Amino acid sequence: MKNRTPTQIIAGLWKRLMHHFARHCFPGVVRVFFHRLRGVHIGRNVLIGLDVHIDDDSPQMVYIEDNVFLTTGCMLLTHQRDLSTYGRGKWIGDQPFKKGKIVIKEGAHIGIGTIIMPGVTIGKGAIIGAGSVVTRDIPEYCVAAGCPAKVIKEFLDEL
Repeated sequence: MKNRTPTQIIAGLWKRLMHHFARHCFPGVVRVFFHRLRGVHIGRNVLIGLDVHIDDDSPQMVYIEDNVFLTTGCMLLTHQRDLSTYGRGKWIGDQPFKKGKIVIKEGAHIGIGTIIMPGVTIGKGAIIGAGSVVTRDIPEYCVAAGCPAKVIKEFLDEL
């Protein structure tokens, strides 16, 4: 485990405290307020449901554009273990983290219990089905669902 300065410890405690408030308070605009205090970039008219977990490690790497619905119980993760050098006889805790920003474009709807992994962009107007695990970018105006999430429907332009 790396050594942290007192400033880093205090900043980490602040993020964690604000995260606790953001996950459990009413009304939704207050949840948005607390996530902004943590460093999450949030546009206008965004709904964040109860018990949404936005990574404590790097909340500033999460960008949520205008008119997004992020429903109850979702998890947005900006870091994960890099398993490229992992193998037999190694301890998982020694593997470094890789980080990636998350971008949720305007008008997207993220279903209940969805997990969004690091480095993912969800396109404008996209709908993610409940319980999905999003491991790669999702194009605009489509429905994606599953584990891992796959596009199951695309919305075409009106004629």
